[in-house]
Amino acid sequence: MAKYDAILNLYKEKDGGLIEAYHALQREYNYIPEDAIEEAAVVFNMSPAKAWGVATFYSYFKVGPRGKYIIRMCESAPCHVAGADAVLEALEQELGIKCGETTADGKFTLELTECVGQCQMTPVVTINSKPYGDLTPAKVAELLKSL
Repeated sequence: MAKYDAILNLYKEKDGGLIEAYHALQREYNYIPEDAIEEAAVVFNMSPAKAWGVATFYSYFKVGPRGKYIIRMCESAPCHVAGADAVLEALEQELGIKCGETTADGKFTLELTECVGQCQMTPVVTINSKPYGDLTPAKVAELLKSL
């Protein structure tokens, strides 16, 4: 049995099973491992190109290693107006990485995202899908320490 077969086979017979399998893989690993995509092509009886196409088409799916904590800065207009740029800059400084990167210790990945539906507490980041709002650059260090 291949490494990812247990997860992939749970969704093999379902409509939209490949997408569900990719969600399950991402929940398990925090990303979709490249070799899991190759296995998915076999399990779902499709070309590797099609399996890769699905994995890379949707912005929610991430292929390749990511940090334990995925920090996603909302870049919607309300967050932007409320100071998201300054919060993002503070995150980059505290983490020592740029947006789209992962810290060397593999603990944090910093990304941008569209609206997370928390406009009542702008600017907002999500960390592993949990929202943290009313952020300021001064609050960033304490937020990161809490993790």
